[in-house]
Amino acid sequence: MDARQLRYFAAIYEHGTLSNAAQHARVAVSALSHHLANLEAELSTPLFVRKPRGLQPTAAGERLYTHAKSILKALSAAERDVRGSGGEISGEVSVGMSHSVVKAIAVTLARTVLADYPKLRLCLTEGLSGSVVMHLVNSDVDIALVYNPTAEPALKTTPVLEERLVCVGTREIIGDTDAPITFAELLELPLLSLRPGLSTRAIVDDPGLLKKLESRAMLQMNSLQAIGGSLIAGLGCLLGTKLIMQEHLQSGALHFRPVVEPEMSRTLYLCEMAGRPATFALETMRGLMLSLVDEAVRSGRWEARSLLAGGG
Repeated sequence: MDARQLRYFAAIYEHGTLSNAAQHARVAVSALSHHLANLEAELSTPLFVRKPRGLQPTAAGERLYTHAKSILKALSAAERDVRGSGGEISGEVSVGMSHSVVKAIAVTLARTVLADYPKLRLCLTEGLSGSVVMHLVNSDVDIALVYNPTAEPALKTTPVLEERLVCVGTREIIGDTDAPITFAELLELPLLSLRPGLSTRAIVDDPGLLKKLESRAMLQMNSLQAIGGSLIAGLGCLLGTKLIMQEHLQSGALHFRPVVEPEMSRTLYLCEMAGRPATFALETMRGLMLSLVDEAVRSGRWEARSLLAGGG
């Protein structure tokens, strides 16, 4: 198996027919068919099911495409990195961020890249932490800032900051007071939540507390926009951070109360794939992201405790 075979295989997978793939790869259909046959013989398994209207990937084909995408991306990054090692930082870096991180540093990150690294192309993906981690594992992003990722041997994680959790809702729902609310009292209120699983784990990673929270939630939705609208409409309250609903808290539409007994927090991590080679572009982006997070905490724009060495 070589890089050319993998490129031809990926073209067939992505375009669905030999003719379309051949046009994209700029080779003859017969050559493409020959390489596919050799690859299937080498792996001793069919990679596609031949159908009247094209080729459908088998389970083996699906698995190989996942590997091929990662391998081809690494080869391309290596070539760009070595070619540009003596000059300006260049290339493409795909960054994944949870919604809160986007609010805190995304615009500043984009502005800095445009001003200081004109040959560096930033591709930004926003999502819930669980989905962003899946993008990282599937090689759709190169580096990510997410909350409470699961412990995976393939993931290299660095704790970045810790945010305290609060109860957010209208004053009519959570009380017209700034006094703390206990977790037990919180469970008696009408709760809104993200859907169970990786999404809620990004808020609470304690299994016992998470189970209680999920069991009492009246509405579960993986949409922060829907949750924000529901909070303002007085449909319930949310266990989260001040940053999540920052605009609505600043406008006075929503109110917050600290949560105690126990005090609760969540941790932001910088995540990368452990076996993925570093490039000058990726190293530059990593340093820039960490610097911007630390600056946001130090300036008070992000109410959190830095976990970085020398952080505030």
